[in-house]
Amino acid sequence: MAAAERRAFAHKINRTVAAEVRKQVSRERSGSPHSSRRCSSSLGVPLTEVVEPLDFEDVLLSWPPDAEPGPLRDLVEFPADDLELLLQPRECRTTEPGIPKDEKLDAQVRAAVEMYIEDWVIVHRRYQYLSAAYSPVTTETQRERQKGLPRQVFEQDASGDERSGPEDSNDSRRGSGSPEDTPRSSGASSIFDLRNLAADSLLPSLLQRAAPEDVDRRNETLRRQHRPPALFTLYPAPDEDEAVERCSRPEPPHEHFGQRILVKCLSLKFEIEIEPIFGILALYDVREKKKISENFYFDLNSDSMKGLLRAHGTHPAISTLARSAIFSVTYPSPDIFLVIKLEKVLQQGDISECCEPYMVMKEVDTAKNKEKLEKLRLAAEQFCTRLGRYRMPFAWTAVHLANIVSSAGQLDRDSDSEGERRPAWTDRRRRGPQDRASSGDDACSFSGFRPATLTVTNFFKQEAERLSDEDLFKFLADMRRPSSLLRRLRPVTAQLKIDISPAPENPHFCLSPELLHIKPYPDPRGRPTKEILEFPAREVYAPHTSYRNLLYVYPHSLNFSSRQGSVRNLAVRVQYMTGEDPSQALPVIFGKSSCSEFTREAFTPVVYHNKSPEFYEEFKLRLPACVTENHHLLFTFYHVSCQPRPGTALETPVGFTWIPLLQHGRLRTGPFCLPVSVDQPPPSYSVLTPDVALPGMRWVDGHKGVFSVELTAVSSVHPQDPHLDKFFTLVHVLEEGAFPFRLKDTVLSEGNVEQELRASLAALRLASPEPLVAFSHHVLDKLVRLVVRPPIISGQIVNLGRGAFEAMAHVVSLVHRSLEAAQDARGHCPQLAAYVHYAFRLPGTEPSLPDGAPPVTVQAATLARGSGRPASLYLARSKSISSSNPDLAVAPGSVDDEVSRILASKLLHEELALQWVVSSSAVREAILQHAWFFFQLMVKSMALHLLLGQRLDTPRKLRFPGRFLDDITALVGSVGLEVITRVHKDVELAERLNASLAFFLSDLLSLVDRGFVFSLVRAHYKQVATRLQSSPNPAALLTLRMEFTRILCSHEHYVTLNLPCCSLSPPASPSPSVSSTTSQSSTFSSQAPDPKVTSMFELSGPFRQQHFLAGLLLTELALALEPEAEGAFLLHKKAISAVHSLLGGHDTDPRYAEATVKARVAELYLPLLSIARDTLPRLHDFAEGPGQRSRLVSMLDSDTEGEGDIAGTINPSVAMAIAGGPLAPGSRASICQGPPTASRAGCALSAESSRTLLVCVLWVLKNAEPALLQRWATDLTLPQLGRLLDLLYLCLAAFEYKGKKAFERINSLTFKKSLDMKARLEEAILGTIGARQEMVRRSRERSPFGNLENVRWRKSVTHWKQTSDRVDKTKDEMEHEALVEGNLATEASLVVLDTLEIIVQTVMLSEARESVLGAVLKVVLYSLGSAQSALFLQHGLATQRALVSKFPELLFEEDTELCADLCLRLLRHCGSRISTIRTHASASLYLLMRQNFEIGHNFARVKMQVTMSLSSLVGTTQNFSEEHLRRSLKTILTYAEEDVGLRDSTFAEQVQDLMFNLHMILTDTVKMKEHQEDPEMLIDLMYRIARGYQGSPDLRLTWLQNMAGKHAELGNHAEAAQCMVHAAALVAEYLALLEDHRHLPVGCVSFQNISSNVLEESAISDDILSPDEEGFCSGKHFTELGLVGLLEQAAGYFTMGGLYEAVNEVYKNLIPILEAHRDYKKLAAVHGKLQEAFTKIMHQSSGWERVFGTYFRVGFYGARFGDLDEQEFVYKEPSITKLAEISHRLEEFYTERFGDDVVEIIKDSNPVDKSKLDSQKAYIQITYVEPYFDTYELKDRVTYFDRNYGLRTFLFCTPFTPDGRAHGELPEQHKRKTLLSTDHAFPYIKTRIRVCHREEMVLTPVEVAIEDMQKKTRELAFATEQDPPDAKMLQMVLQGSVGPTVNQGPLEVAQVFLAEIPEDPKLFRHHNKLRLCFKDFCKKCEDALRKNKTLIGPDQKEYHRELERNYCRLREALQPLLTQCLPQLLAPTPPGLRNSLNRASFRKADL
Repeated sequence: MAAAERRAFAHKINRTVAAEVRKQVSRERSGSPHSSRRCSSSLGVPLTEVVEPLDFEDVLLSWPPDAEPGPLRDLVEFPADDLELLLQPRECRTTEPGIPKDEKLDAQVRAAVEMYIEDWVIVHRRYQYLSAAYSPVTTETQRERQKGLPRQVFEQDASGDERSGPEDSNDSRRGSGSPEDTPRSSGASSIFDLRNLAADSLLPSLLQRAAPEDVDRRNETLRRQHRPPALFTLYPAPDEDEAVERCSRPEPPHEHFGQRILVKCLSLKFEIEIEPIFGILALYDVREKKKISENFYFDLNSDSMKGLLRAHGTHPAISTLARSAIFSVTYPSPDIFLVIKLEKVLQQGDISECCEPYMVMKEVDTAKNKEKLEKLRLAAEQFCTRLGRYRMPFAWTAVHLANIVSSAGQLDRDSDSEGERRPAWTDRRRRGPQDRASSGDDACSFSGFRPATLTVTNFFKQEAERLSDEDLFKFLADMRRPSSLLRRLRPVTAQLKIDISPAPENPHFCLSPELLHIKPYPDPRGRPTKEILEFPAREVYAPHTSYRNLLYVYPHSLNFSSRQGSVRNLAVRVQYMTGEDPSQALPVIFGKSSCSEFTREAFTPVVYHNKSPEFYEEFKLRLPACVTENHHLLFTFYHVSCQPRPGTALETPVGFTWIPLLQHGRLRTGPFCLPVSVDQPPPSYSVLTPDVALPGMRWVDGHKGVFSVELTAVSSVHPQDPHLDKFFTLVHVLEEGAFPFRLKDTVLSEGNVEQELRASLAALRLASPEPLVAFSHHVLDKLVRLVVRPPIISGQIVNLGRGAFEAMAHVVSLVHRSLEAAQDARGHCPQLAAYVHYAFRLPGTEPSLPDGAPPVTVQAATLARGSGRPASLYLARSKSISSSNPDLAVAPGSVDDEVSRILASKLLHEELALQWVVSSSAVREAILQHAWFFFQLMVKSMALHLLLGQRLDTPRKLRFPGRFLDDITALVGSVGLEVITRVHKDVELAERLNASLAFFLSDLLSLVDRGFVFSLVRAHYKQVATRLQSSPNPAALLTLRMEFTRILCSHEHYVTLNLPCCSLSPPASPSPSVSSTTSQSSTFSSQAPDPKVTSMFELSGPFRQQHFLAGLLLTELALALEPEAEGAFLLHKKAISAVHSLLGGHDTDPRYAEATVKARVAELYLPLLSIARDTLPRLHDFAEGPGQRSRLVSMLDSDTEGEGDIAGTINPSVAMAIAGGPLAPGSRASICQGPPTASRAGCALSAESSRTLLVCVLWVLKNAEPALLQRWATDLTLPQLGRLLDLLYLCLAAFEYKGKKAFERINSLTFKKSLDMKARLEEAILGTIGARQEMVRRSRERSPFGNLENVRWRKSVTHWKQTSDRVDKTKDEMEHEALVEGNLATEASLVVLDTLEIIVQTVMLSEARESVLGAVLKVVLYSLGSAQSALFLQHGLATQRALVSKFPELLFEEDTELCADLCLRLLRHCGSRISTIRTHASASLYLLMRQNFEIGHNFARVKMQVTMSLSSLVGTTQNFSEEHLRRSLKTILTYAEEDVGLRDSTFAEQVQDLMFNLHMILTDTVKMKEHQEDPEMLIDLMYRIARGYQGSPDLRLTWLQNMAGKHAELGNHAEAAQCMVHAAALVAEYLALLEDHRHLPVGCVSFQNISSNVLEESAISDDILSPDEEGFCSGKHFTELGLVGLLEQAAGYFTMGGLYEAVNEVYKNLIPILEAHRDYKKLAAVHGKLQEAFTKIMHQSSGWERVFGTYFRVGFYGARFGDLDEQEFVYKEPSITKLAEISHRLEEFYTERFGDDVVEIIKDSNPVDKSKLDSQKAYIQITYVEPYFDTYELKDRVTYFDRNYGLRTFLFCTPFTPDGRAHGELPEQHKRKTLLSTDHAFPYIKTRIRVCHREEMVLTPVEVAIEDMQKKTRELAFATEQDPPDAKMLQMVLQGSVGPTVNQGPLEVAQVFLAEIPEDPKLFRHHNKLRLCFKDFCKKCEDALRKNKTLIGPDQKEYHRELERNYCRLREALQPLLTQCLPQLLAPTPPGLRNSLNRASFRKADL
C-alpha cells in the first residue's frame, strides 16, 4: 500500500478508538442505548424541558444602548410608535347621514343614533403588517418578487436548443455501413486539423503567479457580486395548509346586501292609448310564499297622458320619477318571480269591462275604430278629472327570474351586454359547499349573468275576487307548469320592455330606501335609480350599521257585507297621527310614482261594486325617531261614487279604526284583525285599542274584527323582541334614573329594578337570534358598560359584573351559532371580530381626547390603582371574595354618590379576567367555545387603557397591577389545561382554543411585561410536557404545541423578542465532564473550543434562554426530527414549514434588508445547522443512488456508525461507491454503508420536507457572519465536519437544476404534493419497519411521481383540494418556473461554495487536513459534475483551481480517484456548448497539467487520467459535442505556447503530444456516435476500442464499464454481468502481479467457472505493465476494495438476469476476500443473497419460469454492408423473441440507414448463392437456431441453466427433397442439419458473436423417419409418466399416434420403409433401427392406453374403447412388417462398413 494510505489507515484506527470512548461516556451518562439529542447533556437542559427565559425587561434595562441609531439599534427594542390609536370615520353610504334631526330623543333612540355615527376606534399595531400573519409569502407575492431575475444559462437547456444543428450534419456519414469505412486518420492530418482550429478566449490572469490569499480574496469578491439578496424569493411559497398564524383584519361592519339585480323599465305600450297606466314591481318567492322586496312604483306614461291628471297632481318630486330599481336577493332560488302589476285611474265598471277595449282593439285598426277610440278617450278624461286620486287594479304578469339568469348566459337575445360574454349559468353552478351554505337550495346565482332586455307581451287581467297574495302565489305556481291555466285566458296585449342585469358595483344617481342620495351622486337633477329594500326569504344575520326606521302597512281584506247603506266602491285611507286632531297627520307616507315625495294620507285601489274587497296594497311610512303613546295609525273607510250624481258627494266616510303604535314602550307590529266603528272615534281614543268597547259607539258587525291589516317594521332602533326590548328599557331607565317607571304590568321602583335587571340579563339568551345579531353591538356595549360602570341605585353600587359577563358569554354564543356558516377557518365569527376591532370602546372615555380625558376616568384610574386603598371601602378585592358578589355592595355612608360612582368604575380587562377565572362550569363552557372573542376584548381593553391613560411610557413591569397578572396567569393555565384535556375528545375545539391562546399571548407581548408572557409560555409548555407522558396520542398534542409556537413566532417583533443583539453569556458553570469531553473532540484547534461559539450553534441552555422563541421553535423542530418522534411525518412537515415561513418572512422584511442586520437575525437560527446535520441519515436522498444512502464523506464519520464497519481494514480513503464509470453520477454509495439499520433510521423525511429543511440551512449559511461560521467550523469534531460536508453535498443534489424539459414533463407542484402524500401513506402503512421502508423508499425513487393530492383533514370541512393544480401550465409559466429554478440552483450551489471556502480556511492548520480537504474536494467535484449554470461553473472552477494550487498533494500523492474525477469533470465542461464554461474548464485543465509537471517533471498521472476520462466521456455521454471539445484542446495548446515560465522545459512538447493523442481518440470515438441507433454495432465498436486498449488496463477497464452501462441500459443483464466479470478478472490479474495474497483470486483463471471467455484478460503480462510506473493501474478499481465492488456489481447483474447459478460462482471469489477482512456484516449480506439465489433456483427448477434467450443466425450479404458482407453472426435476443420480430427490427433499421427498396430479407435457410444477388441491394438472412450439445456434453449439462449457459454450438435443420421443394412424399423427404460454432461462448460481453466454423450433415428419408418415430415415442412416454397426470394431453398424443386418419402417420411410415427389406446392405442397420423404434412405439402406446383407462370418467368409456380398437387395428397392421427378419444382421460386419451411429459417418460439408 502507498505510504499515505497506510498513514490514513493508522489515523483511522486511533480515531475509532476515541469515538468508541466518547460513545461509551455519553451512553453511561444518558442511560439510553444510543445517545439521543433529547437528553444530550452538553445542552445543560434536556430539550423536552423548557428553560427559564431571561427576564426580558431587565436584560433591556441592563443593555447599554448602541451609540449610533440604525437598523441594528432597531433590533434591540420595540419601536416607540408601535401602538397607536386610530379614529376612523365610519363610512356612510349616503351623502347625508339620515339621522333624525329633532333634539328630544329618548335614551334608547339617542343611544342608537350615537352608535350609528360615532367613529371606529382602532388600536393599531403599526408594524403588524410585517408579520407572517398579515403579509404572508404566497405564490402571488413570490411571483411579484421574482420579476427581473437574470436568466441563468445551463448546458442542458443550451444543448436542447442547438440539438438540431451540429448533430444532423452526421447523416451523410451515417450512411456508411462499417466502422472501418473511414480509415483511422493519420496523425499528421489530425495535427493539422487541431492547429487550424480557433481557440476560445484565454483567462488573462491565469498564467500570472499570485499569492493564494490574493487569489482567494479575488475569487470571493467576484462570487459576492450580483447575488440575489433573498434566497427564499427563489423557493416556492410555504404551504398554505400549515399557515395557522394567518390572520386578516376583519371587514368593517357594513350594511347587508344580497346579490343585486338592476331592473330598468324602458317602455310600456298598449294597442290603444287612452289613459294613464301605473306600474308596480316586486319580487316574490313562490317556495317560501313570501314577498321578498318592497314595491317599486314606476310611471311610463307619455306627457299627454300625464296631463289628464293635472287637476290632482302637485309638482312630482324627482325621487318619484325613477324608472330603474336595484333589487337585492340574499337567498337566490329558482322560485323567484318578478311580478309586475298595472293600475289605472278608477272608473265606472268592473275590471273585465275596463279591460275589454284593450283586449279587443288592435293598433292596426286605429283608423277603423276611430269613433270608438274618441269616445273612450273622452270618458277617460272625465274619470281622470273627477276620480284622479283613486286607482283600480287592471292587469298583472310575472317574469321567472331563473330563466332570465340562465338563458341570458346562453342565448343572445337583443341584449345590450357589455361586450364580454359572461360564463353560462351551468358553468357557474360548480361552486363550493360554502356558497351553498348561504343559499340553502339548488344553487342559483343572480350575480354574474349576462344582461338581458325582455319584452313582456302578455298581461292577465286582475280578477276582483282574487287579488290577495295567496291567490297570486297560486297563479305563480301554476305559471311554472307546462299546461298553465293562465295560458288559456285571453291576454291583455301590451309591450313592456325591461332590462335586467347584475347591478354595477357603485351605481350613480342611486337613492336608498329612505330616499337618501347614495354616493356617488354627481348631480341632484339626474333621474334616480331606487334601491329597493329586501324582505329576505329567511333570516339574515347581520348587525345594523346605519339608522333605519321604516314601517310597512298591508291592508289585507275588509268585510262590510253586513254594513247597511250604500257601501260598494270601498277605499281605505291611511294616516300617521301624532294626536287626535286631523291636522296632526304627519307627512311620513312615501309617495308612489309621479307625485310628491311624502304625503299625509294614502288610499288603497278600489274594487268596483264589492262590499268585501281584498287588497294588495303596501304603504311605506317613515317612523319618527321618537314614537310616543299618542302616535297611531288611523284608517278611514270611504265609499267612492263613480258616477257624478247631483247631491252625492264624491267620497263618503263609512267607517273608522286605528292602531296605537306603542304599547308598554314597545312598537306594535304583526297581523291585526280590527273592529270598525261606524262613528267618528271619541276624544282621547288614541291611547286605547279599538278592541276596547267604548260606550255610545256603533260598530260594524257588532264589534267583530272585520278589517284585516298587517304592520311590519324594518328598524335599527326598535329591536321588536320582548327580551331585548326589556333589557334596553331597563338599562335606559337606570341611566336616566327616571323612577318609578311602568313596564307592562309592573311598576319599577328603585327597590325592584335590580332584580328585574338581573332577570333580564339572564333572559337575554332567550332572545330570538335575528334581532339579537342585528342589535349585537348595542347589547355588547350595554353589557360592557354594566361590567365597567356598575349602576348606582339609591346610593348603592350594584355589582352586576357576573350577570353581565354570563350574559355576554351567552350573547356571543348565540351570535356565533347564528352565523356558523360565515365563520372563518379558525372558527371566528367575522361580525364579532369586527365589533371588537372597530366598534368596541371603553365606556365613558372619549377616545378622541386622550390628553384631556374626562377627569372622572383619570380619577377612577388613579384611585383604583392606588396601592394604599382606604380600608373602609368595601372594594378591596381578594381571591376568596369575589367583587361580583352583590352582598358586598353596601353603601359607604360617608362618601357621596359621585365618589362612589368613581370608585365603582372598573377596568374591563381586569373584570373580564377575574370573571372568567371564577366563572361557573356552564358559563365557562360557553366562553371556551369562543375564547378568542374574550381574549381579543381583553387585549383591546388593555391597549385602550394604555393609550388613553398615557401609560405607554410607563415601564412595562408597572403597567398593570400584580393581581391582574395573577388572574391572567390563572386564566392561561386553565385554558391551556382545557386544550390539553380536550385534544382527544374534541380536536376541533382544542385546535381553536390553542390558537386563541397563542394569539392572546402574542398580543400580550405588545402590551405587558414580556418576561411575564414568556413565563406563561413556559408554564404552558410544562403543562403539555407533563401530559405528553401519559397521552394516548402524543402526536395530536405535539401538533397543537407546534401550532402554538408557530403563532407566537409570527409576532411582528419576533426578532427583537429573541434579544438578537446581546451576546450569549456562557453557561454559569458547565459541568466538568462536559467541558472535558468537548475539549478532546475539537479537530482543528489545540485549545478547547470556545463555549460561547459552541453554545450559539447548539440548542444549548444559554441559547434557549436568551433566544427564547427561536429556541422553542428550533427545539420543536429538533424533537420532531428525532428518530423516535411520534407521528413523525406530520410533525416534520409542520415544524419545517414553520421555520420556512419565518425565514421567508425575514427575507421579505424591509427592516432586515441590510446584511449586518440579517446576519444578526441568522444568529437566531444557527442551531439549525447542527439539527440538520444530525438528521442527515433520514433526509430524502436526492442523489440518485440506487437505493442505498449515497454519501461520500462517510470516511470522516467514524463516530456515528460504530457498527463494525470494514472501514477499519479496507483502505479508508476510498469511501466512494463503485458503480458505473469512474464517476458516473450514480456512483456515490459508500462501501461501508449498507441500508441504514432500522434502529437508527427512524422515519425518513419526505422529499418536500427535506428540500425545505435544506433551503433553510442554506439561508443560515448565506446570511450568517462568515467569521462566526469559521470559528464554529474550527470547533467541530471530525465526524461532525464530515456530516456537515455531507449536508452540503445533499444541498447540491436537492437543488440541482432539472432542465426545462423536466418542467414540461411534470408539474412541480403536483410532484411535491404527491411525494409528500405517498410518504405519509407509507408511514401509515409501514410504521417504521427498516428494511421494508427502505424498499418502499427505493421504489419511490424509481417513480417519484404519484398523483395523490395532499389533503388536509378537518372534521367539519374536508376540502379536497381540486386537482386543478395539475392544469396544464402555459409556456410562459413554465419558462418562468425554469428561470426561478435555475436561479435557485445557482444560488444554492454558490452558498455551498462559500461555505466550503470557509471550511478550507479553518482546515489550513489542522493535522487532519488531508481527509477533510479530500472530502471538500469531493463536494466541489460533485458540484462541478451536476447540472450547473455557467455563472456557478466559473466560480466553482475558480475555487477548484485555488484548491489544487494550495494543496497539490491532494491529487498527486493520495489515491488517484480524485484526480480521475476531476479530469472527467473538466473534460466534460471542455466540451460544453457555452463558451464561458469552456474557457474556465480549459484553464483549469491546463493548470492541472502544469501543477503535476512542476511536482515531478512529468505529468504522466494527469495524462493517463485525461486519456481515460476522454474515453469514458465519449463512451457514455449522449449529447456530447466533439467540435467544442476540439476547441478546448486548441485553447490548452495555446496556453502551453504562451506560458513563459516553462519555456525551457519539455512541458509544452508533452502537452502538444497529449492534445494530439486526445484528438485522435476523439476522432475514433466519433464513429461510435454514428452507430448510436444500432446497439449491436455500437457494442461491437466499444468492444473493438476496448481491445485496442489491451495494453492499458485502466482504459480497458473504463471501456468494459462503459459496455456494461450500455448493456444495462438495453436490459441485457447477463452481458452487463459478463463485462463486470471481465473487469474483475483484469483487476485480479493486476493485483496478482502486485502481491500474492492467499485470499485474492489468482488472476483470470479463478473466474473460469463463471465464463470460459474470461481468459482473454490474461493478455496482461509483466513486460507490458510495470505496476509501479506512475499513473498505471492507479484507478480506484485497482484495489481490493475495487475488486469487491466489481464482483458485487457482477453478482447484482447476474441476479437481475436470473442467472442465479452464476451468482454463486461470483461469490466464491468474493467470500475469501471478505473473510480475510473479517467483514461479517458484508458476509451476512452475501450469504443472504446466496440463500435468495438458491431458493429461486429451487422454485424455478423446470426453467420455464426464467427463459434465458433466443438465438438467431444472421447473415449479411451485399457490398453495402462494408466489412459485414458475407459475415455470419449468432444474435442473442431477449427470451421469446419471434423470428418475425428480429426480422422486422433489422429490416427497419437497415432500411432507415440505406433507404427504401434496398434491404431484402432472404426468407429461407438454404445456402446463399452470392452470384444470384443484386449488387446494389443489401440482403439479410435470418434463421432460428437452437443450442446443440454432443451426447457426452449432456451428461454434464443436467439443469436447464447448464443447457443455456456457455453455449458455443448451434443447430438448425432444413427439410428438402431432391427436386428442390422443401417438403414432399415420405420416400423422398430429406433433411439438412447445420451446426454453427462461434468465436466465444454465450453469454459474452456482447450480444452477437461471429460464426467461426460451420458443418452440415444430410439425413436420408429413412433417417428422417427414425428421428420422427423417436420423437413420437418420447412424447408418448412423457405424457404417460407425467406427474400429476394430464388426461387431456395424454388423449391428444394417443389420438395422434393410433388415430386411423393421421396423415403420414405411424402406419404409413411403416408401410413405406418396412414393407420390404432394402437392397443396399448399408441401409440394413437403418431398417432394423426403425423396426426397433416401432416396437418401442407400440409398447408405449399400450402403456398410454392402460394409463388412460385409469384416468377417464364413465362418460369417456366409449371414446376409450374406440382408441383401443384403433390401437388393435394398428398393431395388427404392423405385426407382419415388424416380424420380418434380416439375415445379414446376424453375420459379422464386413470391415468396410463404418459405424453409422457415429456422427462422423455422416457426409460432411465443412465450410
